[in-house]
Amino acid sequence: MSNQLKDYNPSGVGEINGNLLGLPCDYQSANLIVFGVPWEVTVSYGAGTANGPQRILDASTQLDLFDFDNPDGWKQGIFMEEIPQDILEKNTYYRGLAAKIIERLAQGKELSDTPDLTSVLTEINQAGQQVNQWLFENCQAAFNNGKRVAVIGGDHSSPLGYFQALAAKYPNYGILHIDAHADLRDAYEGFEFSHASIMFNAMKIPQISKLVQVGLRDISHDEVQMIDQSDSRIIAYYDPAIKQKLYSGTTWIDLCREMISHLPEYVYISFDVDGLDPKLCPSTGTPVPGGLELEQTFCLFRELVNSGRKIIGFDICEVGDAEWDGNVGARVVYKLANLMDLSNRIQESGGRRAQSFAQRLRQER
Repeated sequence: MSNQLKDYNPSGVGEINGNLLGLPCDYQSANLIVFGVPWEVTVSYGAGTANGPQRILDASTQLDLFDFDNPDGWKQGIFMEEIPQDILEKNTYYRGLAAKIIERLAQGKELSDTPDLTSVLTEINQAGQQVNQWLFENCQAAFNNGKRVAVIGGDHSSPLGYFQALAAKYPNYGILHIDAHADLRDAYEGFEFSHASIMFNAMKIPQISKLVQVGLRDISHDEVQMIDQSDSRIIAYYDPAIKQKLYSGTTWIDLCREMISHLPEYVYISFDVDGLDPKLCPSTGTPVPGGLELEQTFCLFRELVNSGRKIIGFDICEVGDAEWDGNVGARVVYKLANLMDLSNRIQESGGRRAQSFAQRLRQER
C-alpha cells in the first residue's frame, strides 16, 4: 500500500479531489491507472456518452468502499488521469461532421453526391486513428511503469488502442464482451472506427484468440454469419437463448461456467452498459429491451476469477450523460477494479485464494 493510503479512512466522506472514489492517489502511487476517452463521433442513435467518463467520476465519490469480493480492494491504489479536454473538443467537432454523413446515408444517397462528403469521411477516420494511437501510447507507458490499466468511454470504439497495447504485451488473450450488440460490422456507415465495429477491429488482432459475447439481442445477418463462420473464435450467448435456458431450469452459475470455459488464461472484459437491462443505464446511446441484471454480470465476473483466469484489463463504455447512469457506471468500474486486483493476487500467490467475504456469508447461512 502506498504512503498516501496508509492513513486513509475508507469509511470517511468521499473527497471531491478530481480522482475516482476520492482516493488520495496519484499516478506514481497507484497500481491501476484509468483513462477516460470522451469520444462518440460515430454514434448513430442517442448522443451523450462522450460525457460518460465525467459522469462516472462525479458519481464515484458517493460509493462506499467496502466490496464483498475484495474488501481491501481500494488499497491497490486507483488513479484516473485527467479527462483530455482536447479529445472532447475534437469529438464535438467531428461529431457534427459525422452527423452529416449519417443523415446522407439515411436518405439513401451517396457520399459523393453534392456536396461531396468522401473527404469528410477520410478526415473522421484519421481522427479516430489519432485517438487510438493516443490511448495505445498511454497504455504502453503505464505498462512500462508496472501499472494495470482500465478505460472509461465514450462510445464502444474507445478501447481499441488499449486492445492493441495489450496485444504487444500478451501473445494470447481473450475478450469477455457484455453487450446488446455484436459490434462486428465492417466499417459501419463508412466509419472505420465506428462504435459498431469495435469487435470487428478486435478480430484483426491475431493475439486475441477468443471472443465470448454475452447478452446479444440486436444483431445483423452479416454479424451472425461472421460468428457462425469464425471456427469458434467467436462464441455468442444471445439474450433470448440465455433467457430460454434460465426459464427451463438451467442455473445462471452453470451458464457462467460454460461461458468462461471457452476463454484462455488471460482475459480482458469489455463492458458496454447497453448489455444491461435499460432500466440500469437508460441514457446509453443504443438501449435495447431485455438484457442482464447488474448482479448477473458481477456473478459472471466472479466465476471468471474463481476459475483461476487472470483479468488483464477492462473497459466500460456507452454510459450516458445522466446522474443515474454515472452511478451505475461507477459501481461497475469499482467492482471490475477489485476483481482484477483479486485475480492478479491469486495468480501471484500461485493460485491460492483467501476466502472472500461473500463466500463466508454463504457458509454462515
